[in-house]
Amino acid sequence: MAVKVVRQPKKIALLGAPTSAAAMSAGHEKAPEALRAAGLIDRLRAVGYEVADLGDDPVQLFQPDEESPRARNVGRVLKALEALKPRVEQAIKSSALPLILSGDCSIALATIAGARRYFRHVSMIYMDRDADLNIPATSPSGCIDGMVVSHIVGRGAAEMVRFWGEPPLVREPDLALFGVARLDPAEQEVLDRTPLRRYLAADVKRLGAEAAAQVAIERIHGLGNDFILHFDVDVIDGFQATNYPGQGGMSLEQVREALKVFAKQKHLVAIEFCAYNPAKDPDGSGAKLVIDLLAEALGERLEALTAGTTAAEAATATKPSSEAPPEVPAPAAPAEAWSSDLLESESPSPDAVAEGEAEEVSAGPLRTSEESEDAGPSASVESSKEADNSKS
Repeated sequence: MAVKVVRQPKKIALLGAPTSAAAMSAGHEKAPEALRAAGLIDRLRAVGYEVADLGDDPVQLFQPDEESPRARNVGRVLKALEALKPRVEQAIKSSALPLILSGDCSIALATIAGARRYFRHVSMIYMDRDADLNIPATSPSGCIDGMVVSHIVGRGAAEMVRFWGEPPLVREPDLALFGVARLDPAEQEVLDRTPLRRYLAADVKRLGAEAAAQVAIERIHGLGNDFILHFDVDVIDGFQATNYPGQGGMSLEQVREALKVFAKQKHLVAIEFCAYNPAKDPDGSGAKLVIDLLAEALGERLEALTAGTTAAEAATATKPSSEAPPEVPAPAAPAEAWSSDLLESESPSPDAVAEGEAEEVSAGPLRTSEESEDAGPSASVESSKEADNSKS
């Protein structure tokens, strides 16, 4: 029997994934506890949400791993993923929006896998200063957090790719990098030859954050597919309470505008909040800033979804009773989902979707780095190998 999930716009399920195993130093495993202590739950309740705090997974700490210099701490990273995945499934089944607080960006694999228990087609907005497109063979450090997107799309360390039994977790045309300002040469080569969507920080500045965010949603098919928002705080220009801060990139205001666009989408099924390090935030100002960002964006989400529900109810109430009801197709309505493991795949081939839908969306006047004929590293994109701080 299929499991039907009807989303409740006012519900948030808070999950903590306290791990620094995929990083190169300890510290940001304390992020879930610190953000709660800084008042995150109270802020979300103040804007109208019912928040269920589902607690934290076991802590996974970074440890030096000289035995696996190309992919450090894989075993600990997998333990974090295995702990989080069933809890994401539980949160989605409860009809709430999962909000995952983590240190490592690698928890994205567990979030997607948990969502795919109920949604057959999952896309992703990956909002991060880094592209995270390295693999063990190209990573100068062996930091698994610098390989996250590669693992999501089915490349990289075999143990990570096999975490999901039928890779990829997300097809390349359904994943958009957003706000990237730091690239290794090997990562640039990947972008040059794959259909990954990309909206570099330079694109966001040129197009405007709101317009760039809307185009990104369209190009990952987020107006029809359910999608996950990954938010790494290092995307914010000059934000210091993180292991890998950087200058340039997206301003605080641009991040705020983009988050609002992403949060208001009705097909958003989970949010990941990653890479805040309380050890680098002694006065708590960083925590306050990012909590304000989240609360503001989620407040607008609640207003948008509530307004949409009210309008739909009003239209139904004023509809003449003699009018024949319209025919609807058999699949679930947009606000519902069905268990993917109990349904046969009915989706078109990936090639057909990529060639058809992506071609249609890209016909608009807005051009990004992925659409330029003379594609190459943007002058505003910093090489992460050359940076003093890098998770690549």
